[in-house]
Order: sequence, then C-alpha cells, then structure tokens
Amino acid sequence: MSPRLISEFRSRFAASGMTGDLVRDFQNEVMEFYDTKGRHDMEWRLRFDPYRIVVSEVMLQQTQVPRVAVMYPRFIEKFPDFAALAAAPQTELLAAWQGMGYNRRALNLQKLAVRVLEEFGGVLPEEPEVLAALPGIGPATSCSIAAFAFNRPVVFIETNIRRVFIHYFFSDTAVVDDRDLFPLVEACLLPDRAREWYWALMDLGTALKTSVPNPNRRSRQYVKQAAFEGSDRQVRGALLRLLLAGDAGDSGSLAKAVGASPERVAGILDEMCREGFFVQEESGAYRVR
Repeated sequence: MSPRLISEFRSRFAASGMTGDLVRDFQNEVMEFYDTKGRHDMEWRLRFDPYRIVVSEVMLQQTQVPRVAVMYPRFIEKFPDFAALAAAPQTELLAAWQGMGYNRRALNLQKLAVRVLEEFGGVLPEEPEVLAALPGIGPATSCSIAAFAFNRPVVFIETNIRRVFIHYFFSDTAVVDDRDLFPLVEACLLPDRAREWYWALMDLGTALKTSVPNPNRRSRQYVKQAAFEGSDRQVRGALLRLLLAGDAGDSGSLAKAVGASPERVAGILDEMCREGFFVQEESGAYRVR
C-alpha cells in the first residue's frame, strides 16, 4: 500500500473507529496486495491436507520461512501422514528435524500424531479448542490450523498479523495491547475466505519487516529473543547432534565435547532426559531414547 493510503486509513480510524466502509477498503487493499505480491508458491499452501498443515504450522512457530521451505518437503517425504509420524523411531524423527531448532517441537508433533490416531481415528479435529489441547499446539497455532486446513473463520493474532494492525491503525500509540487488536482482527475477517485472508495478512506483515521499523516493538506482548550464541539452546542442540551421531558418553565427556562446564551439561542432560530426548544407561552413558 502507498504511504498516502496508509495515512488515510489511520486518519479515518482515528476519527471514526473501524467503520464498515473502512473495513471494506482495508480488506480490498490487503487482498489486492495478496493477489499481486502474495507468496502463492509455498508448498504448504498448495494442498489443504490437515496433516501437512499441522506440520507446516508447527515448523513455522519458531523457524523462518526460507528454512521451512527447505525442510518441509523432506520431512513430508519421510513422514507422509499421522500414522507414519506416530510410528517413527525417535532417532529418525530427531535426525529429520535437525536444522529446524527447538527440537522439542518434533517430540510434541509425534505425540500429537499418536493422539490423533488413538483419540480421533486418524482424523484431525476442526475445533480450535480441541486442537489447542494437543501437544505443542497453543491458542494461536490451533486457530491457524483451523483456518488453513478447514477455512474456519477464527480470530487470532500472530506476529505478522500483529505487525499489520499496529502499523495501519496504531501508528501514534506508544504501547499496543493485543486486547486492542482483537476487535479489529475480528471486524476485518473475511469469514468465507478465512484461509486466504490470513495468508494475505501474514504476507503483508512479512513485507513490512523489510520496509518499516518493526511495529511489533510497540506491542505489549513483544519479547526479544535471547541470543543463541552461548545459550542453553546451543548446548542442547550440540548434545543432540552428538548423540544422534552415535557419540554416546557420560556427562563429563559430553561436556568436554560441546565445550561447556560439566555442571551445566549435567543439568541440561537431566532436563532432556525428563523431556524424553535421552535415557541414561547404568554405565552413566547417555543415548537418544
């Protein structure tokens, strides 16, 4: 959208709130952007298979789109449906997830697949409140799955949607709470085209990342991600790669291999055992579960 049009939207919203005319004009502009500049070639948008959409949405929770674009087709080829994922050996699952980060998502995704098979006969439920109770699926992801898999007219906010609404309607507000955004997101929703509408908002939000200072810094919900270098996340990833490669060892040898203190590594190993990644043998050596 042009700066002039954005300024007009802001002025109209400040003067009269979210009127019907403003909603329609905003919807038209967002969908025009999507029609001409949307990311229509992303593989997870080509089919509305619920399993594939679950996988893509979990991947996209904490991994950038270019990385998911590489990893997603490989993962789907190896684990094409809920049954294949549920039956996968954990070592194969975690090996396939390498490069995505936040490896707990892979374990939760497998637990989700097991529950879908056991509790729902292999058919993913459509209701967001049911989806939200599945492992690794919170309120926002449950709604994104409902919208993209089933075209359900749900109302939710994620980082790109938040960026769009703050930029277009709260440019002069120092701190914006999601509670202020939800009524606008609901008012602007295209109920019969929820899937495309949210794709359009997310694509527009992604485009804003490179064209304006990040509006999300003014969100009350904004949290800056901690640095990866030297973090426990980095150590966890290094330990997992070692054990997946077959380099079993006790906490002392593993600490030396990853270049962290024995006390720190021992605590991380205990945590990863509790989370289901590793088991400790009687000899003291650790291995992937």
